[in-house]
Amino acid sequence: MPSTDSGLAAVRFTLDRTSPVPLYHQLAQQLEAAIERGVLAPGDRLGNEIDLSVRLGLSRPTVRQAIQSLVDKGLLVRRRGVGTQVVHSQVKRPLKLSSLYDDLEAAGQSPTTRVLRAESVPAPPDVAAALGVAEGGEVTVLERLRCTHGRPVAFLVNYVPTDLLRLNTEALESTGLYRMMRSAGITLHSARQSIGARCATAEEAALLQEREGAALLTMQRTAYDDTGRAVEYGTHIYRASRYAFDFQLLGRP
Repeated sequence: MPSTDSGLAAVRFTLDRTSPVPLYHQLAQQLEAAIERGVLAPGDRLGNEIDLSVRLGLSRPTVRQAIQSLVDKGLLVRRRGVGTQVVHSQVKRPLKLSSLYDDLEAAGQSPTTRVLRAESVPAPPDVAAALGVAEGGEVTVLERLRCTHGRPVAFLVNYVPTDLLRLNTEALESTGLYRMMRSAGITLHSARQSIGARCATAEEAALLQEREGAALLTMQRTAYDDTGRAVEYGTHIYRASRYAFDFQLLGRP
């Protein structure tokens, strides 16, 4: 992992002092864009605020405010004795039938998983309806915290039929649920999914290392195999500061 500020030297800043957009915000936007493009990679240092303010002809408070806004977003981190470093870019996940683990791995985000719960429970009404099982019938519930670069991105709650496949904590912490399904010969064919947003509760904020009331993205999904059987029902929450859904809209021909 890089440990110098050589990446910062490749960033070309363009600040418009006549613009109504505050200079700190312009600087923050351009730093964030450099992180998104990979010009600034995880581990790159920004140097100190004085050097950057001299280079750009900005006041030190302006530079400090820009950096703090990206620290608040989780893109930068301040470390004693090291300075300010790039942590990661925001995760942008395509809207397709894929697992978060696979998408993070493909994006070079080094995903890790902590299993908080994995047990058989009676199916609540909404889960029973989604999976097509009797209300109160046995299903397996999985609660997992998905992280990248050591920081949480999402809290995942999934329900699967108990007879679907053998699940264990070790496997769930080393790979994704959909990858386990594919390895078991299950072909994922389609899904119904809804996306929303809300504010984090105190418990969710503590779990995701956010502040209470922070914006969260929500997702509910029911996935089906190639026989039409519902094989998974998930309710997930994502840190909006670190995660976005990315999709393309096409007009009529």
